[in-house]
Amino acid sequence: MKAVIFAGGTGTRLWPLSRKKSPKQFEKIIGNRSTLQLAVERLYPDFASADIYISTNIAYREIVRDQLPNIPEKNFIFEPEKRDVGPAVAFVMGKLLKDGIDEPVVILWSDHLVKHEKKFKLLLKKAASFLGKMNTRIIFIGHKPRFASENLGWIHYGSSIHTDVDVSFFTFEGFQYKPNKKTAEEFYSSGHHAWNLGYFVTTPSYIFEAFHKYAPRVYSAVEDILKTYGTKEFEKTLLKKYGAIESVSFDNAVIEKLDKSEAATVVEDIGWSDVGAWEALKEALENNPDENITRGRVYLEYSRDSLVYNYEGKKLIVGVDLEGLLVVNTDDVLLVARKSSVPKIKEIVENFVGTENEKLT
Repeated sequence: MKAVIFAGGTGTRLWPLSRKKSPKQFEKIIGNRSTLQLAVERLYPDFASADIYISTNIAYREIVRDQLPNIPEKNFIFEPEKRDVGPAVAFVMGKLLKDGIDEPVVILWSDHLVKHEKKFKLLLKKAASFLGKMNTRIIFIGHKPRFASENLGWIHYGSSIHTDVDVSFFTFEGFQYKPNKKTAEEFYSSGHHAWNLGYFVTTPSYIFEAFHKYAPRVYSAVEDILKTYGTKEFEKTLLKKYGAIESVSFDNAVIEKLDKSEAATVVEDIGWSDVGAWEALKEALENNPDENITRGRVYLEYSRDSLVYNYEGKKLIVGVDLEGLLVVNTDDVLLVARKSSVPKIKEIVENFVGTENEKLT
């Protein structure tokens, strides 16, 4: 079994720590490790380094090489330009096929936390074993919801179709991205909806053929580039033609159009959290909502439900009577915001473009 970890996002919701030159997945927000490093390490020892692939932008080439010295050079797949996740997935799947790899593969993301790692790897193993049975060509990994999230996608799953050592597989009935509050509450209480992690187990041939069927322009463009794979013309062709590929999300290009009868869902609690935003990071690390989460030189009194991260070693941050606040201090930016205001951070960073503050993005 192979694993592909996608690590090309920019992460403006974790600004000012996450910047264009060094996005969130490369920053040390959990202990002394980046979430990319954690994503790789949690796969060991079930996966060998040779079975793990990293897809990212070529601008981050030196960062990923430095952070992941055990990953073989040929397993780094670099996009010359950002064209959204659709072309990135098509390119990776097509490249694996060119290398003669068509065994089960799991698609993962670089900015998540998983606390129950043994259960997580068991799910991957069982999903790989179930692939191909009962017409199942792709298996979505859903998470038992902890609350009625409006910021995550949800999978709708139906009846149980198979159980293997306490791991149950269900029919796939569809999904919805970021529902409104009322709908999220209905999903949470339904007993047939799970958080959509964006993780799935499938084969390269199935996904590449799905692009051929549902997103032919992306497929043709990628196939045209891969015709030169293994020749001295490949890098030049990739650089010249990749940027012309249609920019489209993987969900819009393929996932929303797949035959539901070919899909299944497994739903478990693996202690998953998306730490793509500060309030999500706090929720992932806290033991209870009132707890303060801090990093660096921080001193808090009479404060609750706040996250304070200080990346300046010489400065002490003192907080008094803080409640539901985010404070992030770097060497050039101090962010102070309510937890509920995190969605506005992306807007602010986008507004910096074309101003004297653009260098801070």
